[in-house]
Amino acid sequence: MMSNLSVPYVSARGAEIPTIGFGTSQLGACGEIVANALKVGYRHIDTAWKYGSEKGVGEGIRASGVPRKDIFLATKVSHEYLRAADFARSVDESLRNLQVDYVDLLHVHWPTIDNIPLVETMGALAKAKRDGLARHVGVANFNIALVKEAMRLCPEPLVTLQAEYHPYLDQSQVLAFCRQAGLIFTAYCPLGRGRLFKDPVISEIARSKGKSIAQVALRWQVQQGNIAPIPRSSNPVHMAESLDVFNFSLTDDEMRRIHALARPDGRIANPKGRAPPWD
Repeated sequence: MMSNLSVPYVSARGAEIPTIGFGTSQLGACGEIVANALKVGYRHIDTAWKYGSEKGVGEGIRASGVPRKDIFLATKVSHEYLRAADFARSVDESLRNLQVDYVDLLHVHWPTIDNIPLVETMGALAKAKRDGLARHVGVANFNIALVKEAMRLCPEPLVTLQAEYHPYLDQSQVLAFCRQAGLIFTAYCPLGRGRLFKDPVISEIARSKGKSIAQVALRWQVQQGNIAPIPRSSNPVHMAESLDVFNFSLTDDEMRRIHALARPDGRIANPKGRAPPWD
């Protein structure tokens, strides 16, 4: 049964992205899960070559009955494939895995660690768009200096920066930069991989609103504007719950209390040798 939930969009440089997306990292063979996500109302699906979930995402799309044109589909080229020829092969492999002709958004997944010139990678990213294999392009896990350089070097406009964000991680500098630069911030790990579920501050706000902790955390993100969180769940009830965050608001005081939860050790995704110096 299809959901009646209506999800608004965030926009940048011609891209219209459903504000709440569905993440598929660590889900692997996820065909049924993705089909369920689409059936409860998700229209923004995020995957990556590195996740090993592209084939499952493709199966889920086909099983869902939702037309391809109604789905905003994002994938990423891994850091191993940032040379131009490798990049093109990786894009082709992703499209075969997904069994689609194009993706709506193609990201560079992490910055290079092998001194591959960023101009070469950005040229390959732009070529994928110009060849019709991606409608829009962006980067993931870049710091501000790298995003600025990528924007300068990429012949096509970048529309997004995807990076980690949740109440335990202060991303105020990065978010301010994205707003100034006209980029959408796609937030992965928006629920802190479950770390938020025992938080007393968020729990208290959730009780007072008659909402779940996940709903309050996601509302906190979308209410800031310009942010598209991509929560992940294999439970259809939780999936639907995470979409249902547009019928209530948090007060300024509640927003401040959640912002105040940020802590120095809050970052989850920080792979040694791959992560840039974070802002």
